[in-house]
Amino acid sequence: MYQAVRARLRALVCGMRAARRDAGMVTSEYAMGIVAAVAFAVVLYKVVTSGPVSTELQNIVKEALNARM
Repeated sequence: MYQAVRARLRALVCGMRAARRDAGMVTSEYAMGIVAAVAFAVVLYKVVTSGPVSTELQNIVKEALNARM
């Protein structure tokens, strides 16, 4: 019985050590995700505010507001 308890404690301690080694990776993955999301938002903003796309979006909204129900 002593050996089983000792083996279980050793497994728990090793698991905790492994969890501490990977703790920094989660933060860096979130940072890369935020950078990618901001880059995508900037590109999308540039596309939407460009002349032809902006005009087309305004036409779509005008048609939707003037639609008969």
